[in-house]
Amino acid sequence: MKKTVLLVFVCMLSMVVMPTTAMTTENNPAPITAVTEEIPAGVKVLLDRIDEIKAMDKRGLERSERRALRKEVRAIKKDLRASGNGVYISSGAIIIILLLIIIL
Repeated sequence: MKKTVLLVFVCMLSMVVMPTTAMTTENNPAPITAVTEEIPAGVKVLLDRIDEIKAMDKRGLERSERRALRKEVRAIKKDLRASGNGVYISSGAIIIILLLIIIL
């Protein structure tokens, strides 16, 4: 039963994907212009700090120092997520959306 459900799901997914790939046989696609968005200064500082921490040699640090760095990275990532620079959708929501699109 599980194999047939999986097979049906793969078939439906392939039907959704196949028409879009068949229509993209254009010889000379239009060049894509890069959109450069300005990164706010506060976010830039946080990203630079994360890069700085990643570049550190952590072998010489004590356990408590490494733990402090991990906590700092987690706090910075939490601040970046809270700044509202993106939309996060869970994998369950994506599956539900795909099923609704297929059904309707």
